[in-house]
Amino acid sequence: MTQHPALTQGRVAVITGAASGIGRAAALRFAAMGLKICLADLPSGALEAARQDVAAASPLGDAGVIAVPTDVSDLAQVQALADAVYKQFGNVAVLMNNAATGAFGGPWDHIDTWRRLLEINLFGVINGVQIFTPRMLAQGTAGAIVNTGSKQGITCPPGNTAYNVSKAGVKVLTEALAHGLRNEEGARITAHLLIPGSTFTGMTAGNHKEKPQGAWTADQVAEMLIIGMNAGDFYILCPDNEVTRETDNKRILWAAQDIINNRPALSRWHPDYAEDFAAFLKG
Repeated sequence: MTQHPALTQGRVAVITGAASGIGRAAALRFAAMGLKICLADLPSGALEAARQDVAAASPLGDAGVIAVPTDVSDLAQVQALADAVYKQFGNVAVLMNNAATGAFGGPWDHIDTWRRLLEINLFGVINGVQIFTPRMLAQGTAGAIVNTGSKQGITCPPGNTAYNVSKAGVKVLTEALAHGLRNEEGARITAHLLIPGSTFTGMTAGNHKEKPQGAWTADQVAEMLIIGMNAGDFYILCPDNEVTRETDNKRILWAAQDIINNRPALSRWHPDYAEDFAAFLKG
């Protein structure tokens, strides 16, 4: 399989939300491939621990890894992140806008949580795209921008509406980014929407200390990311140990057909459509 030109030894990857979970796993994989790594996350011992682990995985050691404490919801801090990585490494080949929170907000409650969640999950990605894309384009080199979305931003299951809205926004933004980049003269940057399935991370674990059998690990998602980038995929849709790609495809198609067939909103969870949806899944 052809390797994405951004994923080559000596290039530079910036990863937000890199202190744990999928971001940390991606940083470890990219470092092992010989990329220089800039880890960004809120200031904490976990960020420094991640830096040490990534440096240990890198053939470049400490010289190939920096950690920059960053709140992605703050545009000035994202600008400072870009300044720091360009000062240290001189270029950026991969930008992975991955930082997120799983805080809860229903349709008519928790308005303060809504605002904070959107500032991190959606505006954190917007800030990254706005700050880094012009500088990456100016380099004239091959690159990639990966935004971490969610299946909840596509099928929008009842429950955490605020999270669904934030990830739906990331999907729309990333689609527009891909369109803009492929129509930008001389651009050699690809865009990718990473769509994890059930993944056991600090954000999703809740009270669980052990990984549920059906969930993937963050390492599996990072592996799928690299496979998807190398294949040139825009939608990097991850299965898990319970949900296959075929099932995901049918769930996404059913959701889209709510509009086409004028069904009630979120009909997959409507009692009047339970039998129809079950039959649709069986195909």
